[in-house]
Amino acid sequence: VQLQASGGGLVQAGGSLSPSCAASGRTFSRYAMGWFRQAPGKEREFVASISWSGITYYADSVKGRFIISRDNAKNTVYLQMNSLKPEDTAVYYCAARSSGWFSASSYDYDYWGQGTQVTVSS
Repeated sequence: VQLQASGGGLVQAGGSLSPSCAASGRTFSRYAMGWFRQAPGKEREFVASISWSGITYYADSVKGRFIISRDNAKNTVYLQMNSLKPEDTAVYYCAARSSGWFSASSYDYDYWGQGTQVTVSS
């Protein structure tokens, strides 16, 4: 599976962005998908995950502001980010987990995209 993230950018605090991640392969619908982020000087952290069946799970820091979704017909996972804060600034990575169940641990994911930069100005 190859993952290609896009849709990051620069936005003011309070604004919205909706990065997406396109996956290759015919088994996308069986994978759980996740979004992680890494800010400069910090460790990679979990943002959101969605199971093969559409069950979602979020980090407390983004709950109520971000929405993860998937379109299996397009082999794509989305991250709708609303009410963005400067502390959301990071490189955002998408990842795929072959087991199909959502997870907050980066160690559980088998494939990673290259990342897309999200910058939120104050």
